Amino acid sequence: MLETTLSQLEQLVSELVEQNRQLTENNTQLTAQLAQAKEENESLQLNLMEQEEKQTSTVSRIQALVQRASAGAVSA
Repeated sequence: MLETTLSQLEQLVSELVEQNRQLTENNTQLTAQLAQAKEENESLQLNLMEQEEKQTSTVSRIQALVQRASAGAVSA
């Protein structure tokens, strides 16, 4: 009976060691994926800020053109 219990315990320990190895591997992969997602997020945020700056600049230029066109139409 003791031999059976010891054998079962060895099997359980082996299974736990394998599960731990798999979980460690999964954790490593998830950590790498998280780092990549963070980098992509930062890049997207930077691109968004650049696009917002361009949009603001474009809006200002359009407003200036509309004012010039309006001033020209009034004086004509």
